[in-house]
Amino acid sequence: MKTSDGKPEYGAHPNSRFTAPISQCPTISNRVEHHHGVLISAIIFGGRRAHLAPLVYQSFNWQHGVFVGASMASERTAAQFGKVGEVRRDPMAMLPFCGYNMADYFAHWFEVGRHLERAPKIFHVNWFRQDRQGNYLWPGFSENLRVIEWVLKRCRGEAAAHETPIGDVPTVDSLDLKGLDVPEENMKKLLHVDRESWRREADDISEFFKKFGDRLPGELRTELNALRGRLGKSR
Repeated sequence: MKTSDGKPEYGAHPNSRFTAPISQCPTISNRVEHHHGVLISAIIFGGRRAHLAPLVYQSFNWQHGVFVGASMASERTAAQFGKVGEVRRDPMAMLPFCGYNMADYFAHWFEVGRHLERAPKIFHVNWFRQDRQGNYLWPGFSENLRVIEWVLKRCRGEAAAHETPIGDVPTVDSLDLKGLDVPEENMKKLLHVDRESWRREADDISEFFKKFGDRLPGELRTELNALRGRLGKSR
């Protein structure tokens, strides 16, 4: 379609959504409406970072996991106002949806954690890591299930990982890569944690947290200091 002055007019906004009733999902659990609720094994946060965050990593515990979510950042897409590609803080991907002070929202997460008998494990994924030429290193789409499988195995204590300053990252052989055409060198890049880049990230997180003043939960400052301490240690 075109406007009256000849400019192209698209049929849908770049941030449009198309939805369907969940009852039409063929793989839905028969316990979804269970009145006792359904046990949550994992919470997965996701960010869009071209050169920083690894494909997936697991937080050390609930408090660290809340920090991971609270300090999330993504490069802007058509879904957000601003320059596409610019990095912005988007805590728990809730920036457009949280109707009150985010510091109070963070405090709510910590309060919930204090009442959990078995806290869900918290993970962070990044499907959008790129090489220096701007090519995506991970194929994405249905192949993301390979990462979800690792997450589920971690919840059962079955998958291997190695500890890094930011969390536990999969070993290459702990991911099911059978039939996947991703060079070994790309897998190493996908799982790499660059300390110097994360030191700069820690500085950015610190500046972001300053916006909340005294309302920021102390646990987040504790976790930020702990991250800086781990990044400062020798390999």
